[in-house]
Amino acid sequence: MTDSSVIDPEDRKIVTLARSARARNGVPEGAAVRDETGRTYVAGTVALDSLRLSALRTAVAMAVASGAKSLEAAAVVTDAETVSDEDRAAVRDLGGPGTPVLVAGPDGAVRATVTAG
Repeated sequence: MTDSSVIDPEDRKIVTLARSARARNGVPEGAAVRDETGRTYVAGTVALDSLRLSALRTAVAMAVASGAKSLEAAAVVTDAETVSDEDRAAVRDLGGPGTPVLVAGPDGAVRATVTAG
């Protein structure tokens, strides 16, 4: 578990962005990632007939498509207790096994921090 009151301000920012994406788009999850230069990429769940992606995998894909070389951190706002193995793998592919993934509830409170590894 993670105490939300001691979250780094830059990590709090990506949680806030993820929460906003979830609420704005009315999707099950919102996610945000921060790359090696401090740029952020924000996404919601993609649920088309022909394409289904979690919010976190979508955010990672957006970072890659924009030229990011690595990730510093990721956040997902979800009702789930943790992130899927597939989501962790996407973060790991770009950020490495030690990249933190903050898991927050719909209220924005960080419930856990897991690593991509």
